[in-house]
Amino acid sequence: MEILWTPWRYSYIVGEERPPGCIFCGLPEQGDDRETLILYRGSLNYVIMNLFPYSNGHLMVVPFVHEPDLKALDDDATAEMMKLAKRVQGVLESEYNPDGFNIGWNLGKCAGAGVAGHVHLHIVPRWSGDAGFMTVIGETRIVPEDLMATYDRLKKRF
Repeated sequence: MEILWTPWRYSYIVGEERPPGCIFCGLPEQGDDRETLILYRGSLNYVIMNLFPYSNGHLMVVPFVHEPDLKALDDDATAEMMKLAKRVQGVLESEYNPDGFNIGWNLGKCAGAGVAGHVHLHIVPRWSGDAGFMTVIGETRIVPEDLMATYDRLKKRF
């Protein structure tokens, strides 16, 4: 079997790159949206790129308020999340022309939440055949576009 190395992910997996506290609460306060990969700021939520995407254009809608669970969000924040999810889907369709989407929440660490304490909605564009041998056999995803190229490409649409 051939081994494919992705050493840039290791420090994230073991938690070395994670600053203390909630990453989602701290990012908007940094002020440099390009550096933090924030594409859009609404009144109650923001749209951000996933630093470790499953595919090109993997975005998240994140409420500004720190809540661990969807049911803890107030109705206005939830409504804006869904409006932004619809907008993100349209932006990604226009820019990348995917064949479909995975849209959803991972609530709790056992459900796959990398940041379990702050609810966020994933929007992942998908293409027919994108789960080819690299993902299935090699357990490695291939994202052919540089993160900053993706940021620049999508930022103009927000």
